[in-house]
Amino acid sequence: MHSSSLAQRRARLTPEQRERLAQRLAGAHAPALQSNIPCRNASAQVPLSYAQERHWFLWQLEPLSTAYHLSGGLRLTGRLDIEALRWSFAALGRRHESLRTIFRANAEGLAEQIIEDEPRLEIPLTDFSGLPLEQARAQAGEEAGRIAGTPFDLTQGPLLRVALIRIAAEEHLLVVVMHHIISDAWSNRIVIDEFAAHYRARVQREGQGQESSLPALPIQYADYAIWQRNWLEAGEKERQLAYWRSQLGEEHPVLQLPTDHPRSSKASYRAARHTFTLPAGLATRLQRQAQSQGATLFMALLSGFQGLLYRYTGQRDIRVGVPIANRHRAEIENIVGFFVNTQVLRALMDGRMSLHTVLDQTREAALGAQTHQDLPFERLVEALQPERNLNQNPLFQVMYNHLREDYRALEQLPGLTVENHELSEQAAQFELTLDTVEQPDGRLEATFTYAAELFEPATIGRLGDHYLHLLEQLAEHPQQSLGDIDILSEAERAQLKAWGINEQRYENAEPVHKLIERQAEERSGAVALVFGDVELSYGELNRRANRLAHRLIRLGVGPEVKVGIAVERSIDMVVGLLAILKAGGAYVPLDPEYPQERLAYMAEDSAIGLLLTQSRIRSRIPHSGQHPVLELDRLDLEEESDSNPQAALHRHNLAYVIYTSGSTGKPKGV
Repeated sequence: MHSSSLAQRRARLTPEQRERLAQRLAGAHAPALQSNIPCRNASAQVPLSYAQERHWFLWQLEPLSTAYHLSGGLRLTGRLDIEALRWSFAALGRRHESLRTIFRANAEGLAEQIIEDEPRLEIPLTDFSGLPLEQARAQAGEEAGRIAGTPFDLTQGPLLRVALIRIAAEEHLLVVVMHHIISDAWSNRIVIDEFAAHYRARVQREGQGQESSLPALPIQYADYAIWQRNWLEAGEKERQLAYWRSQLGEEHPVLQLPTDHPRSSKASYRAARHTFTLPAGLATRLQRQAQSQGATLFMALLSGFQGLLYRYTGQRDIRVGVPIANRHRAEIENIVGFFVNTQVLRALMDGRMSLHTVLDQTREAALGAQTHQDLPFERLVEALQPERNLNQNPLFQVMYNHLREDYRALEQLPGLTVENHELSEQAAQFELTLDTVEQPDGRLEATFTYAAELFEPATIGRLGDHYLHLLEQLAEHPQQSLGDIDILSEAERAQLKAWGINEQRYENAEPVHKLIERQAEERSGAVALVFGDVELSYGELNRRANRLAHRLIRLGVGPEVKVGIAVERSIDMVVGLLAILKAGGAYVPLDPEYPQERLAYMAEDSAIGLLLTQSRIRSRIPHSGQHPVLELDRLDLEEESDSNPQAALHRHNLAYVIYTSGSTGKPKGV
């Protein structure tokens, strides 16, 4: 059979079927995987799984964080049997050990899973039905947010929290919250399906106390945790680690998304969300294009996201975290537990690449990742040892997740109509996460979850529009180059044009440095700059800038000569800018936090004649070696004159060159 036909058949498989196929293809390399996971000895101590270890560490670091709460709300309309609801969740707790597990350190200081004999699940009922309907709904929403936002204590539990809020006699709000250490998105579906089965069985049997006839579970999550360690340590870890080392390389760049507000030193941000729906026709055309390349809709949506990140950052090395269900073994498909693993999918982008090529690259990375999905993310980080920062996730900083949502089991609850209820904000796990969801009715929804302290809602709204435009181009013009796509909308282009119009005419206006010189003469002792505990007067600022300006002039700086300035926010930065203007030159700001490839492009494109920087960051600033480099913190200017330079300047001489963000291609100097 032709290889493209095989690829197209593979593309039509569900994610679960692709996982199983990938594992069968890898079977020759991993014979141990074919054996069943054994049940543990009842007296055995149960270690944490590798994924749980990381959450245990994060919880100890920030015990009040809600970033890893899995929460949801359901509005139940109709005649609700509260006792049947309580019975159903109790049955869930008895069936799944994870729902009655807590975590404690043993005598050696190592964390263990403690599985309680019976679920300690109370389902309180809060009653707002005595209030006017709209007020009751508002109060219920606030109460649901409080419930979801109450931190868990992993050592005390329970780590499943269920609450019921009565809004009216036949309107209730059900709130379910779990800590991620015992559950994942796949588990959420199990909880919903089995809750519905138990509730139906209880109601239809008129309270006889019989649980639904669900098949017995072959193992529990604790059995998996023990098996996982033994299997990986037997050699599988090294085999898979070799693949990931070759995929990710030695350097692990940090993605620098442009933000509206400065990043904070604190480790967490509030989460905000922007949801939009892909046009039905676009989803269909994307699916068709993906299948023609032997890819899936997931791969097409991910490649569009990677292209968007490239266009916003200018970085070629784009890494996105992608969760994978890790349920390719039959015995764990129906178990509630923290099985999901995170993989890092890398794309090396170039503006000259066609969208077709971008999707091909994403497809190959995704297929390779599927056949090497068992290495826990925590072990990958431990092996690669990227530079760690409590404020940033290691190896990737943005996340992408694609889901098929199927809550049709809830439609079969006797006497009830069920609607989803969006809970209030929680903490953001990452600066930016994109979730795409295939709904049962065929709609394709996308949600950006973002750090509210970093981005304005309007910025994320534009990000969504640009993402849709990139997907449209992938579906309709896959041979188009990534760098040639104009992702701006008509409204944005009109706004840029309006901003570019300046009809003001300033006759006999003094240059900025002349205004500073006049102020230094008239009010020499007045404070001009404050940076931390350091103050600088106008007189001292002017003298320091003059000495540097005279040195620049001796090195050839004058009218129309561009000088790159790459310094951290400091007094040196202001002195440097002022000195360049005094020498008659034009400054070119080079942010040290930009990726090196972006800085190299800006320095080369602007043709700077000299670079001002600082010794501690010089190595981060690429330069050709064909122009002088001055390190401001090591420069001895005592021999230079502190008098005002007399550069021959005209009002039409160049003052500065600022580079755009590059959202429409390469950064452009203006």
